Amino acid sequence: MKTLIDLRRGRKPEPAKQDGPFWKTKTLEQMTTPEWESLCDGCGKCCVFTLEDADNGQLYRTDVACKLLDGESGQCSNYPNRKKYVPDCVKLTPKKVPKLDWLPNTCAYRLVANGEDLKWWHPLVSGDPNTVHLANASVRGKTRPQGRMKEPGLMKRIVEWPDPLEKPPKSYKRKRSPAK
Repeated sequence: MKTLIDLRRGRKPEPAKQDGPFWKTKTLEQMTTPEWESLCDGCGKCCVFTLEDADNGQLYRTDVACKLLDGESGQCSNYPNRKKYVPDCVKLTPKKVPKLDWLPNTCAYRLVANGEDLKWWHPLVSGDPNTVHLANASVRGKTRPQGRMKEPGLMKRIVEWPDPLEKPPKSYKRKRSPAK
């Protein structure tokens, strides 16, 4: 019956693919919880305050991070309990991802939702969680804590985040084979 439901919603059912890593063979909806969680590359960009121009919808990222973001690691310091301490923290779901325009273009959830492959520096591809930092794709060491900052202060903290490296530096050696 899933096929009928999908056809009624105007979507063609995708054929079941068996070969390749899960992010190439499954939709976001088909992923298990561990697969879904491993899809996060750990960049921390979703934890940085983003402002939207009410007139034109333009997004502006700041260097101000959620109070739970550990600036040294670029990771949430209390991920399992984040909603308790930051009630407006957005929990990503397969249905929400396509609607969240503030997710960075390099976000693995966005890439997979758009049918694109993960970047070379994604830990599932590289086998190394540090490649996201090596590629300059993370916020590690580039943010300041939220504090009591209001919108006028945030406007002074707008920054232009650098583009990640398109390919690994020549000195980079993959630590292990990529995940399947």
